[in-house]
Amino acid sequence: MTFRAPGLSRRSMTTIAALIGVVSLAIGAHAALNKRVGDVDPAKDAARIEGNGPTASRFALVIGNGRYPDASEPLIQPINDARALSGALRREGFDVDMIEDARRDDMLQAVERMKARVTKDSTVVLFFGGYGIQSGRESYMIPVDANIWNEADVRRSGVSIESVLGEMRERGVHAKLAIIDASRRNPYERRFRSYSHGLAPINAPANALVLSSTTPGKVAEDGEGQNSVLVGALLGSISSRLASAEAAFTKARLAVTRATNGAQVPSLTSSLVDDVKLAPVTADATPASGG
Repeated sequence: MTFRAPGLSRRSMTTIAALIGVVSLAIGAHAALNKRVGDVDPAKDAARIEGNGPTASRFALVIGNGRYPDASEPLIQPINDARALSGALRREGFDVDMIEDARRDDMLQAVERMKARVTKDSTVVLFFGGYGIQSGRESYMIPVDANIWNEADVRRSGVSIESVLGEMRERGVHAKLAIIDASRRNPYERRFRSYSHGLAPINAPANALVLSSTTPGKVAEDGEGQNSVLVGALLGSISSRLASAEAAFTKARLAVTRATNGAQVPSLTSSLVDDVKLAPVTADATPASGG
């Protein structure tokens, strides 16, 4: 026995069945298209992170951290510094990877991207602006999601500057330049039974130049400018077209010392064995005086 819905002819039922079939095909095609599109982007991201993209002979990792939940108010200068320095380095031909208000995972992923992009012929710049803390003989960059209640948390939550420089060395990077503007009075120190102000001396690996905002163990207070006094001086050195990185860093160090009447004396450590170029040298370029 055959049952049929009342009021519907056999032709109507055939038409409805055909329409249902067309709609099903359309839904399936749309789902397949979405699947293809969705499969493409993760592959691109994986290729970028795993280093299947082009390498860079001049590379900069720039980190500016300002919004720390444990601080009484956000730091303004590190973000401004990261943006300004990124622009200056890009104008000098650097491939810049800049991150702001970075969590620990963000910083570690950025280091992995750097490792994937650089070669033994690369010149690499590392900049960090934000809070830094020394623990033992190492200095740590503090991410914005750090949970710090004691000195052990510094090592667990922070990212060692020496370890990042060590990663560059392991990759065989030719020249390593580090600018660390993190000798601020940090918001975690009141939780420690014992603590040390400022940063520990940062050891420069082979063929490296390390500029820190002040003398090891000292604290540098932020001024009222949009940029820190260190980065402001460094931007002036870069714009003066000094070809040598060591000359530019030395000029910035002297400028900070004079601007603060000796209250803030940046630390400069060099193990360079080559004349590393910060600004490209052209045939008609006339280097500015390093004084």
